Amino acid sequence: MSTEPLIFHIDVNSAFLSWESADRLRQNPEDLDLRTIASAVGGDAQSRHGIVLAKSMPAKDYGITTGEPIAQALRKCPGLTVVPARFDIYLEYSRRLMDLLSDYTPDIEQFSIDEAFLDMTSTIHLFGSPLDTANLIRERVWQELKFTVNIGIAPNKLLAKMASDFKKPNLCHTLFAHEIKTKMWPLPIGELFFVGHSARQKMESIGIHTIGQLAACDVKYLKHLLGEKYAVLIHGYACGIDSSPVAHREPANKGYGNSTTLSKDVEDMETARYILLSLSETVGARLRRDHVMCDCVCVEIKDWDFHTQTHQTTLNSPTDSTSVIYEHACRLLEEFWDRTPLRLLGVRTTKISDEGYMQMNLFESEQSRKIKEMEKAVDHIRSKFGTDSVKRASFLQKDRMVDHAAGKEKHMRK
Repeated sequence: MSTEPLIFHIDVNSAFLSWESADRLRQNPEDLDLRTIASAVGGDAQSRHGIVLAKSMPAKDYGITTGEPIAQALRKCPGLTVVPARFDIYLEYSRRLMDLLSDYTPDIEQFSIDEAFLDMTSTIHLFGSPLDTANLIRERVWQELKFTVNIGIAPNKLLAKMASDFKKPNLCHTLFAHEIKTKMWPLPIGELFFVGHSARQKMESIGIHTIGQLAACDVKYLKHLLGEKYAVLIHGYACGIDSSPVAHREPANKGYGNSTTLSKDVEDMETARYILLSLSETVGARLRRDHVMCDCVCVEIKDWDFHTQTHQTTLNSPTDSTSVIYEHACRLLEEFWDRTPLRLLGVRTTKISDEGYMQMNLFESEQSRKIKEMEKAVDHIRSKFGTDSVKRASFLQKDRMVDHAAGKEKHMRK
């Protein structure tokens, strides 16, 4: 049995469009395969509203990009076929993919609706070589589910994800330690995971244009440019370093979360903290309402180019406190956000336990206890007189971007 870590990253090629095509052909084998023509999922072609959620390879040849307005895409390609999104169908195809992948290892982390990490370290000996096994999975997906995937093979999650982004579609790629120099280091700096538009511009301004140049740079110079924690993180990534485990994601009903799409892009930490506080208000209130506590806090961001990133931390002790959740959420965002303008912010808590079974924290301060009692008192007032009966002073300004309790109608109802 192998003792060296072995991680696969599975990435569906043009997921929504692939699943849309597969489902249409399943219902009518004579139907036109959207993947063979210039086509896109999302928006409304007649009203020219909405954005491109996924596009075909022929559409890509016209310069159409994911996230751009439908009207702009139609100007590039007047003959573009646009179909509306059907998320219920896409969720079903995602579930089928995860079921198939579970044949190869029990250690699966669904990273998004169309991505997953597989820890193959303890099961690869059952199937053959890593590349042969990845090709077997890729071929099974096509034969049984009728869509294609790219698979990255590497000793950690970062390198596996980078490898799956190599040449597409329907291919498997390796990125082992001895291949980093030739396969990853020549790539533009913007292709490194977690490097957004803002960080790329800052690094290019000092002559760092490739991942290899970032790896060769003394991290102390990067700290002044990008901030200490983020600089250490991406410098490690450039060197191929990532120790994060493949972690099972809790189902939605095993966690408490909230997110908000922003009315305008957010670029500064002060505004981002303001939004995190609003999100933490509803998440904390729901935990206390259900008499449960969380042991893990996760922050999700989506930037102006529709790239999604998440970062999470395990707490020293379980909590249901809005203040504690907010404090950790701010710290997480500070660590991994490179100030690329944000379109969405989310806070999620997992590893949920019944508060009746939680051990008392002997090191809890008097101030912490007072804050918890205050939060419970606020919950009681809001439940009796309405959510808007008590607000933090910072949410009284007229031009606020979010309500004092984001999504309160959905997230704080009984």
